[in-house]
Amino acid sequence: MTPREIILANIERTNPPRPGLTFSGGRANDMTWASLDPSPGYRQKRWTEGNREHYDDEWGNVWVRLVDGPTIGEIHTPALADWDKLDSLRLPAFDDPARYRSMREAFAKPTDRFKVAGLGGWVFANARYLRKMENYFADLLAEPDRVKALHARLAALIEAAIGHVARAGADAVMFWEDMGTQSGPLFSPAIFREFFKADYTRLAAAAHAAGLKVLMHSCGNNWTLMDDLLDVGIDVFQFDQPALYDMPALADKLRRRGRCLWSPVDIQKVLPTGDRAFIESETLRLCRTFEGGLILKDYPDLASLGLDPQWDAWAYDVIVKFCGWGS
Repeated sequence: MTPREIILANIERTNPPRPGLTFSGGRANDMTWASLDPSPGYRQKRWTEGNREHYDDEWGNVWVRLVDGPTIGEIHTPALADWDKLDSLRLPAFDDPARYRSMREAFAKPTDRFKVAGLGGWVFANARYLRKMENYFADLLAEPDRVKALHARLAALIEAAIGHVARAGADAVMFWEDMGTQSGPLFSPAIFREFFKADYTRLAAAAHAAGLKVLMHSCGNNWTLMDDLLDVGIDVFQFDQPALYDMPALADKLRRRGRCLWSPVDIQKVLPTGDRAFIESETLRLCRTFEGGLILKDYPDLASLGLDPQWDAWAYDVIVKFCGWGS
């Protein structure tokens, strides 16, 4: 089977011969990636005030970060600080075909890998940035109609992007929505159903109609949202902390619903221990628990978590042996 066929067999649970593999650094990798080109009319601004760096994004938000701290930081001034500006809010030009030129060129190259287009956040991520997190959560209770109006505009924007992604030749679209905390989601299933489920169902349906699989990243524990996310139509759940879950229960739920897990060895409870025997045994447990609908990966920024690359290498060696890679 080709790498693309391996990934599809895991996503569709059609008896794959091994898990999918998506590792960096010249290691086994069944996927290829592309994302949108920068907006032609946008030039990022950056400036420093003391030990803080400020910068804007194409949505109109202003971010702040410590000069010697994480590269992303937090929202300082949201683009939609005043709800009265909702009607005049300018959204990025995701419907501009020029922004998909590099993606079209990348996916037109001969490859036997599975082609994934990254679209950043969907409705939740972008809405909470546009309003700023603490304002946004209050808005869900105090301004429900305005929140839903904002969500509708965002969903329309993303739906247009999905169409361009499909025409560019992608096999899948991926989005990043950090909905979980250590113990559970940032909001209740009832909130998800009222404010997000219809839009996410619409977007997943648009992707499926265009022949795309839907891949979702979310940090934290999303267990109480899983049934709703499965109903929405998410095909692959990219979780970096699978050990936050009851893994056999999660594996059983994904198996019954015909969905797939895409994960590194847990980056919070396993890799950081630096305990080789534990890392190796937990890596093998991950492989065995989710086998049949599993894509394995590394974490892209080990340094930011203080993880020794050797610990990752121990896990990788177990994975390739389990998969029979190269044999």
